[in-house]
Amino acid sequence: MAPYESDDNTLAEEADDLRAGRRKAARYVVPVAVVGVAAATIGLVPALADSGDPDLPKISAQELVEKIAASDVQQLSGTVKITTDLGLPDFGGLGDAFTGGGSRSGGDGSSADPSTKLTELATGTHTLRVASDGPDKQKVSVLEDAAEYSLIHNGKDVWGYDSKSNEVFHGTADESAKHDEEAPATPKDLADDALKAVDDTTSVTVDGTAQVAGRDAYRLVIKPKDDGSTIGQITVAVDAKTGMPLKFTLTPSSGGAAVVDAGFTQVSFAKPAASTFDFTPPKGAKVTEEDSDSTAAPQGKRGAEGLSGLDGLNVIGDGWDSIATFDTGGQGIPSGSEVGGDFGGFLDSLGDKASGKFGEGTVFKTRLVNALITDDGKVYVGAVTKDALVKAADAAK
Repeated sequence: MAPYESDDNTLAEEADDLRAGRRKAARYVVPVAVVGVAAATIGLVPALADSGDPDLPKISAQELVEKIAASDVQQLSGTVKITTDLGLPDFGGLGDAFTGGGSRSGGDGSSADPSTKLTELATGTHTLRVASDGPDKQKVSVLEDAAEYSLIHNGKDVWGYDSKSNEVFHGTADESAKHDEEAPATPKDLADDALKAVDDTTSVTVDGTAQVAGRDAYRLVIKPKDDGSTIGQITVAVDAKTGMPLKFTLTPSSGGAAVVDAGFTQVSFAKPAASTFDFTPPKGAKVTEEDSDSTAAPQGKRGAEGLSGLDGLNVIGDGWDSIATFDTGGQGIPSGSEVGGDFGGFLDSLGDKASGKFGEGTVFKTRLVNALITDDGKVYVGAVTKDALVKAADAAK
């Protein structure tokens, strides 16, 4: 790891054949991928309130990072909360466009498929209950006003249950393990990913202490030094005793509210009751079995497969300013009027026209991830500013 400073990731079937369908899908893949990346970044995590500044022994940034790396918490349970503000418009009834059909009643999928829940966590505030007992037993429940969605891993079985629709999704751990996107992220996962970006373009410091979910914690602050990133800083509250990240907050360089504020409101490291991970499909529930050859793979996986038919995915730059680029094969993004309907309006609400030496195109934006799609089908995506995307596109000409 580089030096530390001082304590301081089914469109509608409109084509007559698979090839034509994939070409059409390529025209929409980036707006969908932007939302998918944002959702995956958030994962099935939490957010929280902290209070007080406990008096803890001094610790260096490197020592705190090493403490996170050494943390091996296997058993826990608690209540978590996630608040996300990506600057996206209200999805309303547009969820089907991103999940392949909402509840997809009568379709090939199930509202209990974990992938259908990702975009629901991309906006607003959500409360979750979590429990874990080693690598083979985990449970995450998303609490709604009059319903609950639960994702349960118990041994070889993975169950998803949507109480609102009374639908069940069943897979196996071996099959699910093929797709890392299925595993719910934790504050530790997010912190580990953030620390992978640490290099000489990064400032890593310890900024005092906090109390999170009643536990004393250190505040680790990670900041890009360059101006091109949309990430202002990442703050991780690290449990002083166990080294486990309790809270993850990502603030954009543009200022304002955090894009992601995730963590525990209550946590216990005692062994959860074995019954916590038991599940039997309720009477009358529709049960959908996972099929490795079906489209029931997680949304993030479908997005990756959608990119597989495109011309070479490359990465420009390093660290925080990295930009992924690929070629859709000359298929530019349609305008909102060309698409029509709610989805057309959604595209227009996200896009800004852009021009430069590369020609003309559209920038689709969130407060975190931006994507430039040129009119001749070149795509540039990253957690960078619009200017950085245009500069990259110009340099590629």
